[in-house]
Amino acid sequence: MQRAIDTFYRILEMLLIFFLSAMALMVFVNVIMRYAMNSGIVASEELSRYFFVWLTFTGAVVAFREHGHLGIETVVMFLSRRGRIICMILSNIIILACSVIFFWGTWKQFPINASMKAPVTGLSMIWVYGIGLFTGGGMAIIAFERLIRLLTGRVTDEEIAAFAGENLTLEQLAERT
Repeated sequence: MQRAIDTFYRILEMLLIFFLSAMALMVFVNVIMRYAMNSGIVASEELSRYFFVWLTFTGAVVAFREHGHLGIETVVMFLSRRGRIICMILSNIIILACSVIFFWGTWKQFPINASMKAPVTGLSMIWVYGIGLFTGGGMAIIAFERLIRLLTGRVTDEEIAAFAGENLTLEQLAERT
């Protein structure tokens, strides 16, 4: 199961590379065309904006999985193991609630966004705003899974250290126990 999850996140990372590369290429080509030929590809402006949205929201899920989001580590680093676990539980409950609200809001807006069309490409706007379903759902699943592991005592010292902003080696973790 872990292999499938890791493969899924590798695919997401490749998708992020594609979005960033395509966005940069479209903008670059448009700049060159406007400078050299006094014209441009109108659809590339719209698509590069959409790719930026997809890049941001897909990247948020990947960063959340890797503990890459900002945190208040100044306070947490002074807490004991138990205090850190309590903070982890509280933060995952808050993240879970916000992610569910985000997912639900996107779901409620789905019919409206699906009926609207993009001005240039004619794409359904659900292709832009629908990424909220993926982001809200993905982050909710990760937060829920972490919460279950925290409540059942299956969280690792490495995860607790990552939550507190510590980058410990395996030797340092072994010394602590």
